[in-house]
Amino acid sequence: MFKKFLTKKTPNQGKHDACESLLGEYRQRVEQGVIDYDPAQVEALHYLQELLDKLSAEKRPGYFNLPSSRAKSSKSIYIYGEVGRGKSMLMDLFYDHCPIQQKRRVHFHTFILEVHEFSHRWRQEKKQDIIHALAAEINATTKLLCFDEFHVIDVANAVILDRLFSRLFELGTVIVTTSNRHPDDLYQGGLVPELFLKFIKLLKASADVIELVAKHDYRLTRLSGAEKIYFFPLDEHASLALEQCYRELTHSAPLKPFTLKVLGRNVMLRAAHADVALTTFDEMCRQPLGPADYLKIVQSFRVVILSGIPKFGFDNHDEAKRFSTFVDALYFHKVILICSAEVSARELYDENIRAFFLKRTVSRLIEMQSDYYLKR
Repeated sequence: MFKKFLTKKTPNQGKHDACESLLGEYRQRVEQGVIDYDPAQVEALHYLQELLDKLSAEKRPGYFNLPSSRAKSSKSIYIYGEVGRGKSMLMDLFYDHCPIQQKRRVHFHTFILEVHEFSHRWRQEKKQDIIHALAAEINATTKLLCFDEFHVIDVANAVILDRLFSRLFELGTVIVTTSNRHPDDLYQGGLVPELFLKFIKLLKASADVIELVAKHDYRLTRLSGAEKIYFFPLDEHASLALEQCYRELTHSAPLKPFTLKVLGRNVMLRAAHADVALTTFDEMCRQPLGPADYLKIVQSFRVVILSGIPKFGFDNHDEAKRFSTFVDALYFHKVILICSAEVSARELYDENIRAFFLKRTVSRLIEMQSDYYLKR
């Protein structure tokens, strides 16, 4: 049944065979058992394929010498849906197959931080027209801009993005983004709603808004297939299990070091892809990190895979406090934690150190392994 559906022709099939690859790649992954077939994902792929065809046509020599009505810039795409429905996987397919060299994929929080850093430098130089300068700089190197986890809750950011996106669209930059919310739901009440709603109106007018109504949270399906998400002791089995979780959740993304900027500082992670981070206890708790760093991490990722948690005693009290703060941040923001530790959660600390905060941490770690927490 699914093979017939996957071979459905897109509007431009036959015109650009070299780029007619998204559905074929999707079909191949389904047949290999890498992903599960879902008709909602296929429907979204048709929109992405159509955009891919347009971008590929624009890349051909002489395209922009055509009449202006035919050389009009491609429309952007906004894909939204519940967590774990495959939005990042579809973005992977689209981005990897797009022939444009001047493209960039970035987590939305990272992009916002870069915008503020650029604005800060520009103001120090006492120059005017920050937004136009930033848009020109982005457009000079990036014709396709892809965002993961688009989410705006700050009115000031909405005002900046309204002006910035308006200018980028004028310059012909194409934006493809994923989000958990429909544009109308980005604003959740507060002050000066008219400023926020102005940006939402621009977003809806400039992009095709596509709802990904996949039936299942495939992330939870994959996690439930694992024996567990808390591995101990710290042996080769635990190490291989965490790497396998990362491969499954990121569709075999490469293990490359990742840098997260926080308040002008660099927080290093072993690897990251879309909304999944792979890191170590040493990176998170033996470095001088604090609440701001952990908040940035939980805002940027939906799954954190953490290796090497030791048993806590008198000799690593500072690391224990950082770990407790980190777990609190993960818990309150409903981030999934997959980890390896020296001992079971109930044995994580020496009761003689009388650290009440670790009792809370252990309780939360146990709850975070439950089906209730994962589904919530």
